Parts: sequence; C-alpha cells; structure tokens
Amino acid sequence: MAIRRGVSLYSFQNETFQGKMTLEDCIRTCAEMGANGIEVIGEQTFWGWPEQSVDEAEITQWHRLIAKYDCVPVAHDFMLDYKRYKGREMPFEEQVASVRKDIDFGARLGVKYIRALVSIAPEVLVAAAPYAEEKGIKILIEVHAPLHFDHPWIIRHAEAFEKSGSGALGFLPDMGMFLHAFPPVWKEKFMRVGVPQAIADYIVKAYEDRVLSEYVILNVQQMGGTGPAIAMAETLRHNAAFEPKRMLDYMPRIHNIHGKFYEMTPDSNGSYIEPAIPYAEIVSVLKQGGYDGYICSEYEGNRWVEDAMEPDSVEQVRRQQVMLAALLGEPAPQLRAAA
Repeated sequence: MAIRRGVSLYSFQNETFQGKMTLEDCIRTCAEMGANGIEVIGEQTFWGWPEQSVDEAEITQWHRLIAKYDCVPVAHDFMLDYKRYKGREMPFEEQVASVRKDIDFGARLGVKYIRALVSIAPEVLVAAAPYAEEKGIKILIEVHAPLHFDHPWIIRHAEAFEKSGSGALGFLPDMGMFLHAFPPVWKEKFMRVGVPQAIADYIVKAYEDRVLSEYVILNVQQMGGTGPAIAMAETLRHNAAFEPKRMLDYMPRIHNIHGKFYEMTPDSNGSYIEPAIPYAEIVSVLKQGGYDGYICSEYEGNRWVEDAMEPDSVEQVRRQQVMLAALLGEPAPQLRAAA
C-alpha cells in the first residue's frame, strides 16, 4: 500500500466554531481535494463529548457522510487531561476507564486509531491495550514538540509497548517536531504585537543557528526586549529541528501522521512549500521506512493570523494537499463534484 492523503478536521476549527462549515462541509471539502482520510477530535466534531454521550443519530449521520463522499474514518483524537479533572488528579483506574470509553467511541466511528496525548503515562495505555485489541483499535501516543523520538519519556513508552507485546500500541508523530526554520507567520504575529524588527530578526537567525534557547532569551533581555519579545524567544524552548530519520527506528509502530503546518507559500515550481518544515525530506524518510498510512493535514496557522485577517483554512489545507500530492507522485488534486 502507498502513503495516503487525509485531513484532520482540527484544521477547520475556526470555520466550525464560527458555524461557517458543517461536518458535511468539512468532509466534502476533503473529498474534493482527493484527501479521503478523515481524522476528528471528538470534542470539536461531536458537541458535548466526552462529558455527554453522542446520540446514535449523530453516529449514523457521520457514517452516511463518510460513505457519501467516499472517505475513510482514520482516527479519533482523544483528550485525557487527567491532571485537571474536576479539580483533582484522576486515579489510575479512572484513567484506564476513560481510555476505554474513547476506544468504544472510536469503534462507533469506525476508525482504526485513536490518538493519545503525549502526557498520558505508558502504564495507562498498556493497561487499556487488551481492550483496544478486542475492539480492533490501535492507541497511538502523539510524539509532539518539544518531545521527540530520543526523549526519555518517548523511549519509556517505546520500552513499555515492546514489553507488553501488544500490537495495539503505537506512535503518531506530529511533523511540528521537525521545525527546521522559525515560521514566518510566527515572526509576523510577534512583530504586530510589538516585537522590534531587530529583536525579531535576531531570534529567527538564532533559531537558524541552533543557539540554545536559554542564551537567546538572555540575549533578548539584554537587547531591551520585554513582554512579547521574551515570549517570542521562549518559543525556542518548545520547538526544535529534530531529525525526520529518527522515525525509521519506530516505523513498525507508526500508523498515522499529523501533517502539522503553519503556512503554505508558492514555490518556484508552481506548487507550494511549508517554509519551516522540510516536507520533501519527511516524505522521503516515510517512503524509505515503508510507511503505508495517512498523512493528515493539520493546519495551525490560523491562530497566528486571526488577529490580522480572517483565516482561510480551506485554502491553506488545499495548498498542503497539492504539495503532498506532488511529493507522493500523484496528479495535482482536482476538485471533485459531490456524490
């Protein structure tokens, strides 16, 4: 099987929150781009989840739309924020029960994978794995910046997964951990809120030179930077240019990819590039490793531009899908008429 193109509906968070796009609009839009893999966050797509159960009518509608637009339900991203649960830390048994609840929900949606937040302890996922196996679901811990595949927390998960012997445990790498350049939309936003040009230029160059974040923060302070300037420097604490090739050692347990991006800009070949994330290298590594799952577009540039303009999430996702199609050797996506 080949690498396939999909979309996380998280990409359309602005439009769905504002009521500009319905679930059908989102799924139809993805299908029109030839990106038939659909990933959802339960809280965004199904109002009231997980505190409230989802009516069977909503699940029926979900499956009707998936079939209507010839799409594939790929993943449900769940949010076990056990540290902030009702003002107390959720006990181990409740954490496992909560994961089992999301496994059940994923099964109702017909997905093969559910995304676990990186904060969840491996022991919780290992305890939930037998139930996931029964339901035909794989639990994928998201490897998300500032963590990476050489981080002790991720290594701890990998060791626990191997010791468990369960095939229901794996990884979902977020491509934001391969941030090889400071995103231009970040710089522009910080300058709009008051970061002087000289300091902004320095931070971008320091990131390019891989200067330790603590030195950058100190230097910005000494340059007279305050408030937004310090905040811009502090982004270096949470982002780094980790190496895509590190995915190769984990490929047998990698089953879905978050195609994180902040902005797609035209390139000289009539396609598009993400100026901060090396997608050509990423796709090459995935091909080398024999990856055969989806790359699901995950647009997060909206929060960096919405103070200055109305985000056009659909156009941004479309541009990434054009880029991915080119990298995968596919024809440029053509808009497909609704079924």
